[in-house]
Amino acid sequence: MRAVQSAENFQNKMAIEGVPGSLGTSVGFSLRIGQTLFSSASLLFMSLGVEFYSYSAFCYLVTTMGLVIPWSCTLAVLDGYSVVVKCPVHQPGILFIIAAGDWVLSVLTLAAACSTASVVDLLFQTSGSFCTPKCCGRYQLSAAMAFLTWFLSLASALLNLWLLPSS
Repeated sequence: MRAVQSAENFQNKMAIEGVPGSLGTSVGFSLRIGQTLFSSASLLFMSLGVEFYSYSAFCYLVTTMGLVIPWSCTLAVLDGYSVVVKCPVHQPGILFIIAAGDWVLSVLTLAAACSTASVVDLLFQTSGSFCTPKCCGRYQLSAAMAFLTWFLSLASALLNLWLLPSS
């Protein structure tokens, strides 16, 4: 009897609070803040080197992070508002757009991080003739921050996709 009540309480709690990490939850808010911070750090480290425009992979990373930052900031504000008001967003149309946007940006971020990391590795292997150690280190940090952004973006996309069928 207790097990049935416990299961019903858990289902009711999940219906009210939503999937942890999905849109409108405090975990979702934390994921969005993390995405914003890591993508801003990636953009900052890449922009500190004035030579980034010489490589298309670096320009692609800057463009992708330029898309991720406003997307994550906007959804962080929406998540924060939903947490404060205690009214998570469960409208199927909005959830679908957010889940699709998360997936698209997640794939773009992974591609940008991988291409940047491969170019940095290639620059390191050329014995520093194309890139000073200081600049290459910045580019490497930028790629690492992009990978962390991708990881958080993928987590958000998966959790919102999980919530989508139940809405």
